[in-house]
Amino acid sequence: MADRVILHLDLDAFYCAVEEQRDPRLRGRPVAVGGRPESRGVVASCSYAARRFGIRSAMPMSRALRLCSHLRVVPPDHEAYRRASRRVMDLLHEFTPLVEQLSIDEAFLDLSDTALPGEVAARRIQRRINGEPALPCSIGVASNKLVAKIANNVGKASVRTGRPPNSIKVVPQGREALFLAPLPVKELWGVGPGTADKLARLGIRTIGQLARYPEEGLIRRFGKNGRDLVLRARGLDDRPVVTEHETKSVSQETTFSRDAGDREALRGTLRALCRKVGERLRKKSLKGATVKIKLRWPDFTTFTRQSTLREPTDSEDVVFQAAMELLEKSWTDGQRVRLLGVGVSHFDALPARQLHFRDVVQGRDDEREKGFPWRGE
Repeated sequence: MADRVILHLDLDAFYCAVEEQRDPRLRGRPVAVGGRPESRGVVASCSYAARRFGIRSAMPMSRALRLCSHLRVVPPDHEAYRRASRRVMDLLHEFTPLVEQLSIDEAFLDLSDTALPGEVAARRIQRRINGEPALPCSIGVASNKLVAKIANNVGKASVRTGRPPNSIKVVPQGREALFLAPLPVKELWGVGPGTADKLARLGIRTIGQLARYPEEGLIRRFGKNGRDLVLRARGLDDRPVVTEHETKSVSQETTFSRDAGDREALRGTLRALCRKVGERLRKKSLKGATVKIKLRWPDFTTFTRQSTLREPTDSEDVVFQAAMELLEKSWTDGQRVRLLGVGVSHFDALPARQLHFRDVVQGRDDEREKGFPWRGE
């Protein structure tokens, strides 16, 4: 079998990079794209200059401003980001049809069938994106998706200039395990904080230690996932670059500008969320059998509840009735709510289709989060 050449591309601080194009005065300054602090906005993206102050994505904007009082807050312009992303993805398709778009700013490419060596291809692609649409990007190159993604993370982390890294990191064929060995186990896909803690109790803190640990012992402790962990630790991953995806769920949520505790206000919000979910279901020709709600209290405690319908539906009225019943069981009158969400999953006769960019934007978290996925407002 011919050597595989897989690239993982990530647009550096994408939203901020687009905003810097629109307003060059922002370049080199601490910038955060997101909602206003007075309306409980969060940081959607922040420049590398802002990150030097400890600012990170998903951080409340009010906290970001406390960390950097001269932070420039820019409201998001999603249409501008969609246009920029579309230009990048079109450019990637000029190199290969095997492009797996993971989100608005991230993709895998399979260049195995091209004549270009991985590093040469990466540099050509980076030059094209740096030139037009004039965006910084970082690329990891390896023989598989797992190592290419980690290589990109390592490459970006090695650049500490306060500017977009625009890095390229190549892991040669046959050097995957050696490259991974010194890295912490949390770098591996599938190793969250809980699994990392369990591995630490076994004396396993690096990927190399995990690769050397007896496979039978890991299988006893982690079941089938134990064998998967060993394979990943050894840099083995045969997943293909996938150009089509199925939608796993359709969901909608909102964070209240002020905690809501009025039943009619919650009911009205839930009705509006269900209407949007119903519209998206019908647009995608999907019918789901499971309805879920998501609630977050003022102390950020978050939980979900779900119920199964007698038959799949795309009706916003049916979804609302089920969601309202779940809300009545989960919420007591007067209890303050910070966030409310609703979603539908377990679809009947999923249609196979190309993953279009608008689906990535509208449901980018749907494919990423474990548990119940959500799309933010």
